[in-house]
Amino acid sequence: MKTLTVELGDRSYPIHIGQGLLGRADPIRPHVRGTQVLIVSNETVAPLYLERAQRAFADFEVESVILPDGEQYKTLETVDRIYDALLRARFDRHCTLVALGGGVVGDMTGFAAATYQRGVDFIQIPTTLLAQVDSSVGGKTGVNHPLGKNMIGAFHQPRCVIIDTDTLDTLEDRQLSAGLAEVIKYGLIRDEAFVTWLEANMGRLLERDPQATAEAIETSCRHKAEVVAADERESGQRALLNLGHTFGHAIETGAGYGNWLHGEAVGTGMLMAADLSCREGWLSPADVARVERLIASARLPTRAPAFMDYDRFLEIMAVDKKVRAGRIHLVLLRALGEAFVTDQFDPAHLRDTIEALRAAEPADSRHA
Repeated sequence: MKTLTVELGDRSYPIHIGQGLLGRADPIRPHVRGTQVLIVSNETVAPLYLERAQRAFADFEVESVILPDGEQYKTLETVDRIYDALLRARFDRHCTLVALGGGVVGDMTGFAAATYQRGVDFIQIPTTLLAQVDSSVGGKTGVNHPLGKNMIGAFHQPRCVIIDTDTLDTLEDRQLSAGLAEVIKYGLIRDEAFVTWLEANMGRLLERDPQATAEAIETSCRHKAEVVAADERESGQRALLNLGHTFGHAIETGAGYGNWLHGEAVGTGMLMAADLSCREGWLSPADVARVERLIASARLPTRAPAFMDYDRFLEIMAVDKKVRAGRIHLVLLRALGEAFVTDQFDPAHLRDTIEALRAAEPADSRHA
């Protein structure tokens, strides 16, 4: 087991990474301050891992709630199921919620923990690559609204994060690729050497090589922990973690939640950000080609849906959380490994990027 720490003063917490951690009491029990534990999972993950996770809490009052699986269920209505379970079991403000699943489960469980009795503890046990390298770390919680992704939420840090890499053995190939989008992101925004490593090792990651996978997870979590420690509430450099996300969230919203996986949309979004960076004079065409090859090598889409034209993108992007004073702010690249946030870009270049990176046909462009 390797351990990283998110340094947030008296709210610091560990990220434990290793094989066979699920169900072990020693890494998780020190972070449970009460006697009541609610494990939140979904219909896909619970049959695989709920019983094993419960072993870590043998001496506690343990309840569970099973949610439907999918981004389309990341709503206030679904979070109500968590509140119902807590209230029926008469859980008090010293209880702990445990998120066992992917990013959707983690975001909703964290939001329930942030708001139940004005805030209770929670623990992240992410079971998808995307959740392990990104959404489980940093305390962003929330749900979607029909008009915008993650528009309702709260910052609420977990007590610890337990990453059992063995859970990736049951992950669908499409979900694995979606997680690799967030791994690629860390290289593009702050670590060109990691980009080079990913280019050399993408095949091993797709084959689920344990050593390569552990290295990718540890590197990604280290970057996320450093950024969160420096800027917990996204007032500065944490915004760089949104590379590709403004484009990606627009694709997710426009296509209907659940039709594109978050990582698929972010993969295309990162290429759009690179393309716009090139049109603005920062990246070279060779840099953009390198980004496109890397995203494609992870078996991620490189074209937005055909129906997502310039007007549709702008309509959705106008309600993005990164809009300030009516201006869209985008994360762009000065170089591979060097990202920045700006609202200073030519709208004509944005239009050109969107039109250039739309699928030519209205078919399912996730596999274009």
